[in-house]
Amino acid sequence: MGQTEIADLLGVSRQRAQQLYKDGALPPVYDTLAMGPVWLKADIEKWARETGRI
Repeated sequence: MGQTEIADLLGVSRQRAQQLYKDGALPPVYDTLAMGPVWLKADIEKWARETGRI
């Protein structure tokens, strides 16, 4: 998942998802592609549940 998909999942703006990344609030990045950092969907969903975001 990229930041846009994370934003969609959380119901926030892409800019807010980017800020969560910059603040170190998201789980560790799975890999970095030309488009930017990406995460495993399962990691983001688990993190979102544990932090009450979904």
